[in-house]
Amino acid sequence: MKPIKLFYQTRCPFCKRAFSYIDDLKKRPEYKDLVIETIEETEHPEIADQYDYYYVPTFYIGDEKVHEGGIYPNEVEAIFQKALEQ
Repeated sequence: MKPIKLFYQTRCPFCKRAFSYIDDLKKRPEYKDLVIETIEETEHPEIADQYDYYYVPTFYIGDEKVHEGGIYPNEVEAIFQKALEQ
């Protein structure tokens, strides 16, 4: 299992939805132990600038970008599954 890195902005409605989907999925036993590092890009631009993306929310597993931009519950679950497999 690899940790997930999530870049977001506090004011972003898509990010708020992503956090809601994450909260729902983390209630399931298979996902409860996943590690998700969250980085608010406007508070930590020095970290965000090290990654190649334009839209939030953006998810990375290791150094691989696995999703960028608007998101749906099934896409968050696919990210979780990928993190579990690695």
